[in-house]
Amino acid sequence: MIKDLPQNIVKDVAIAVALEKESAESKLWYVYLINLKNVPIENVLITSKGYGEKDGALVKTSTLRHMFPVVEKGSFKLIEPIDEQTFGLNNEYWLSFYIDGHIYDKKFIFLPESIVEVNFIKLPIVNKVGVMIK
Repeated sequence: MIKDLPQNIVKDVAIAVALEKESAESKLWYVYLINLKNVPIENVLITSKGYGEKDGALVKTSTLRHMFPVVEKGSFKLIEPIDEQTFGLNNEYWLSFYIDGHIYDKKFIFLPESIVEVNFIKLPIVNKVGVMIK
């Protein structure tokens, strides 16, 4: 049964955490969906959650859901702000979308302490500095 399902592999779509603003007191971070494809993606659903261990205790954040009817080719959408305090957790984004009536899905996980300056790149399309999973 499972072998009969098509293997719709997700390519040219990324989730990125970008440093939006920085001041002496704090930093403002946002999570983006980046469509690097040459076609729009439709009925986009993203669930986000954080989980892991902090100070010896298991921690789970709330699960949030985000929906976008269309993300145009070569564009991006703001998913949500993200708090620096969650960078020590696994930050998971599960993405599902349609292209030409076919469903695609992929799980993106920012591992603990992976959102650090040494991993920063210039994010395509968004034109900000941050960390990206493709």
